[in-house]
Amino acid sequence: MTHPEPDPVPVLALEGVSKSFGAVRALRGVSLQLFAGEAHALAGENGAGKSTLIKALAGVHRPDEGTVLLDGEPVVFHGPADARDAGVAVIYQEPTLFPDLSVAENIFMGRQPRRSFGRVDHRAVHAATADLFRRLGVDLDPDQPARGLSIADQQLVEIAKALSFDARVLIMDEPTAALTGSEVARLFGVVRSLREEGAAVLFISHRLEEVFALCQRVTTLRDGAWIATEPVAGLGEDDLIRRMVGRDLDELYPKLPAEVGAVALSVRRLTREGVFTDVSFEVRGGEIVGLAGLVGAGRSEVARAVFGVDRWDGGEVEVAGKPLKPGAPSLAMAAGLALVPEDRRAQGLVMGMSIERNIGLTGLRATSRAGVMNRGSERSRAVDWAVRLQVKYARLGDLVGTLSGGNQQKVVLAKWLATSPTVLIVDEPTRGIDVGTKAEVHRLLSQLAGQGVAVLMISSDLPEILGMADRVLVMHEGRIAAELDRAEATEQSVLAAATGVTGRAA
Repeated sequence: MTHPEPDPVPVLALEGVSKSFGAVRALRGVSLQLFAGEAHALAGENGAGKSTLIKALAGVHRPDEGTVLLDGEPVVFHGPADARDAGVAVIYQEPTLFPDLSVAENIFMGRQPRRSFGRVDHRAVHAATADLFRRLGVDLDPDQPARGLSIADQQLVEIAKALSFDARVLIMDEPTAALTGSEVARLFGVVRSLREEGAAVLFISHRLEEVFALCQRVTTLRDGAWIATEPVAGLGEDDLIRRMVGRDLDELYPKLPAEVGAVALSVRRLTREGVFTDVSFEVRGGEIVGLAGLVGAGRSEVARAVFGVDRWDGGEVEVAGKPLKPGAPSLAMAAGLALVPEDRRAQGLVMGMSIERNIGLTGLRATSRAGVMNRGSERSRAVDWAVRLQVKYARLGDLVGTLSGGNQQKVVLAKWLATSPTVLIVDEPTRGIDVGTKAEVHRLLSQLAGQGVAVLMISSDLPEILGMADRVLVMHEGRIAAELDRAEATEQSVLAAATGVTGRAA
């Protein structure tokens, strides 16, 4: 497959760009063209080189080989400020605004219009910000403090800031990972309006349905190398997945039959005032139970309460028939519970620690005597689980923060699987990881169920719930609205219960 030779001239392009970090070749002769009025997707697994490519376009990294072209002319960005001045803006998954400043002050930080004697013209700043929001078609108050804004609104502030710099190229790195469905729809509307104004948009997302909904062309990277650039029209998800992983993905949801055993987790009338009410369900050994519902329905809060992170006000939790005290994670662990949290970076890992130490955190008692850590036992435990879960790393002593998102997720799973749990609670197990790693995580969950582990899986990814769960519990406004077995669980039935349209009491 040859590189396309489009006409007219792209606004921003890479030609034959390579970048290495020590012995690791992050990019190998990659070319990319971004055109005015087009949304262009960048696809690839974790570690494929997407982040390095973005940083080359944004002036963070200078290529070792190859050329960056602006309007067809070679250009060298000596830093992000050079790229910004050339009209290149990056919108990250988690924006970094000054929380105690207003929205308008964040947008015009360091370049506010001035009045006489150098005083800031606050009226002009407010008017300019309001005009930017009108262009974007969003309703935000320029004088509102940035503190307390949702991630979606923070991203819109960053987009407005980019427009204030007359950005011609907008790079969006996983912008929808933390957004609700309505927030995604609003963001897509903004992106389409930017395209109509002539901006070039580079869109990165692991959600393939978003690529097909928003973009006109897609470039695929694999292992740092360019694989293909092609129109989205006429391309199927299977075709794109095959380019990303280099093989046919046999099955994204490899659900294996498992023998269902005794009740491993029993939750009865669990209530936390103002959060969830009268929640009851059971999970049996060998069973994967999906917990579905809209954002804010109380799914993660139930999991945190069951594990003891949050106290509950009423109800009972039993593990293998034995009652569990509320608000005591250490007792939950001792009883055989494990919780893989939704936010792996903030709650699942200690980013300043090594891969080895993170895996060993749940086994401190098992690998120490008289309070002294046995480093050999810790390393053996870490190696064993890193191999079992096929974690890709250079050295176990490297900081866990150096790993890709998918490999970080595997480390969190390794940490908890090393405890040999009776019940595994996984909250958004595949959020933000590539399709190949997603299939591996699904296969692992299916294997664990086959070994008799009871799995409670919380997910906002409805196909994941339908593809992996033996039963589906649907929450609506803090209550279990429906319990559906695998045969009757469909997108329609789950969404109807999640939105309160219909429901069958569990």
